[in-house]
Amino acid sequence: MIIFSRFLLCFLLISANAFSQKEKSSFQVVPLGVKGGIDEKNLSAYLLAPSNTNDFISLDAGTINAGIEKAIEKKAFKVSTSEVLKKYIKGYLISHAHLDHVSGLIINSPADSSKTVYATNKCMEMMENHYFNDQTWANFGDAGPGFPLKKYHFQTLNLGEETPLTNTKMTVKSFPLSHVNPFESTAFLVKSENNYVLYLGDTGPDEVEKSNNLRDLWTAIAPLVKAKQLKGIFIEVSFPNEQPDKFLFGHLTPNHLIKELHVLEDLAGKGSLENFKIIITHLKPPAKNIAKIKEQLKNQNDLGFKIIYPEQGKKFEL
Repeated sequence: MIIFSRFLLCFLLISANAFSQKEKSSFQVVPLGVKGGIDEKNLSAYLLAPSNTNDFISLDAGTINAGIEKAIEKKAFKVSTSEVLKKYIKGYLISHAHLDHVSGLIINSPADSSKTVYATNKCMEMMENHYFNDQTWANFGDAGPGFPLKKYHFQTLNLGEETPLTNTKMTVKSFPLSHVNPFESTAFLVKSENNYVLYLGDTGPDEVEKSNNLRDLWTAIAPLVKAKQLKGIFIEVSFPNEQPDKFLFGHLTPNHLIKELHVLEDLAGKGSLENFKIIITHLKPPAKNIAKIKEQLKNQNDLGFKIIYPEQGKKFEL
């Protein structure tokens, strides 16, 4: 009987190990910048690629060069900064045109290689009119004011339409977000084979923004959550709960994030977010506020989702 029990235990352990090995990751992520606020060396930018490839798309581009250097330091890449910039990054998905999401793209454009910049119409207009306009910066694009140098192809995304990401096997579908309504930000649903990742640029909660944008987004992705095809959601939390709604400036607190995720769970089914990966972005300094946000999220997480705080330069998988 003892021998049989030991045999059964060994069999169960081996089976569990084999099962866990089958759960292979679908995406790799290298954060080049993870914060909101004043740290210009660490602003929103996340490299995303299908696992076992170097075909990365940059989700926003607040920090590029400093982030690549940090990633090399942390062994995420084994090539030079220039090679990552020119060869590994195949394009940029820009959620909105605020400087903390585009400054790395602008500053590094003279050293970059030809590739595509993707944004919705309003965001692209701001990029062309205020940055790549031959006045504040040379026009490295193929449209807009001044003399286009045609290094970048500016591709406007139609909301809700699946678009191939050039030189990758991924596609993207964009959704509108409110970031101090009526100013628009964007959510990007990136697909690789039958797997997905959702990235949200800056967003306020529906109840404060007087919008249905997040509810519409949750409705669109709920079937993917239910089918376990969505591997994670990148979403911002900029302030602790003490921040008054009138001073959110189109951002989320732990309270508002939890409320929004409850809406998603209602749509996807009870228990659907248990162990689901929520990647928290855009934490704003000072450090005491960041610590407070983390403590509040830990205490309020009644849905059982897995919280990931990305670290600049440290690769992780989804």
